[in-house]
Amino acid sequence: MLQPRIPVNPLPPGHPAPRARTEPVTAPASVVVPASAPVPSPAPRGSVQLTPGSAVALAAGGGAVVLVVGAVLVSMLLAVAISAASIAVVAIVLRLLIRDMQKGR
Repeated sequence: MLQPRIPVNPLPPGHPAPRARTEPVTAPASVVVPASAPVPSPAPRGSVQLTPGSAVALAAGGGAVVLVVGAVLVSMLLAVAISAASIAVVAIVLRLLIRDMQKGR
């Protein structure tokens, strides 16, 4: 009842499924490309060159990203620490209140 059902492949692996037969399509005769037509060559790609100004801007941007990510992480750590401290204080106060109630004061 709870056994997995594995699909069964009717053909062994490596044998493609037979395709449906279609009629061959012929290209229209009106499209003729002359053999002497020049083939357009792709535009040469240049390497990225950094000027001193763009290198400084890139370094400043990277530094800003590091500072923002660091500030977010530190604030998250601080939020967790404050929450843990407040929960600890509440636990101590509750323990003292329960102990006083059990003593009958």
